[in-house]
Amino acid sequence: MTAQEEQQISHDNAKRARAIYHVTIWGGIVNIVLIIIKFLAGFFGRSTAMIADAIHSFSDFITDVIVLLFVKISNKPADANHAYGYGKYETLATSLVGFILLGVGTMLSYEGILKIYRVIQGEILPCPDKVALWAAFASIALKEITYQFTARVGKKINSQAVIANAWHHRSDALSSIGTGLGIGGAILLGDKWTVLDPIAAVIVSIFIIIAAVKIIKQALDELLEKSLDETVKKEICDIISEDKDVSELHHLRTRRVGNHYAIEMHLRMPGSTTLYEAHAHSMRLEHKLKQHFGSATHVGIHIEPKKINGVYSDPEDCPC
Repeated sequence: MTAQEEQQISHDNAKRARAIYHVTIWGGIVNIVLIIIKFLAGFFGRSTAMIADAIHSFSDFITDVIVLLFVKISNKPADANHAYGYGKYETLATSLVGFILLGVGTMLSYEGILKIYRVIQGEILPCPDKVALWAAFASIALKEITYQFTARVGKKINSQAVIANAWHHRSDALSSIGTGLGIGGAILLGDKWTVLDPIAAVIVSIFIIIAAVKIIKQALDELLEKSLDETVKKEICDIISEDKDVSELHHLRTRRVGNHYAIEMHLRMPGSTTLYEAHAHSMRLEHKLKQHFGSATHVGIHIEPKKINGVYSDPEDCPC
């Protein structure tokens, strides 16, 4: 890797880190504000659902901290101990966010089912006050806005950890919708309909669990070295096929390293190609791949001579 490429990667990583810090810190500020609002509204508004929603917002804040800590590590440059860089730390952060999200969804589902069972047994849940309803509306608006700008940044910089954290923001908005429906239904319809609160919470928790499972699966695929999808492989093959001196691409191996790709392959060229020419070809192809997939892409190219009648042969012995 040239000094210019290293400088470009360092610049890209620094720019990316600033974007992650900026969006995550703003999300953390929103979470702190909502934690305070929800706890106060839940306490003074006599709403256990709002208290649970406040706990959900607190879990959001914890994931913000996780993202900040792990992304800082993942942006460290490659060294002797981590030749491929520290990108997998971001994947680890994504999986932790997913497991926290799964835990929150499971907890909300369990609490909702427990309350529904108590209602079936004849218990009447306390009717919440309007202050809890207004807090739910505020949470829905703020969290959906936070989801939108966090997801937009995550997609722009290709950060799975930031995208996962965005979904955690949206899960909080969804749980607040459930909370708002339950509180609003109880206020409008009376004590007999306070069961709407836990029913809505269970429905919302199912969506949260589904989102968490998708995030965890994606993170585990990366940690377990799953190959890149077929669309990316085709893009690689198309780039390589542009070089007319390359007759065959085989042993293509791909994977993700955090937010970057790792690509390794074997290429066949005429046996008469000089070492200098073969090196020039491989460098040119490596440059094209990095232009297409990003300057931090790891590219490993092994050059082989073409086979004659299925075997490697000295070009000087070729009868043609």
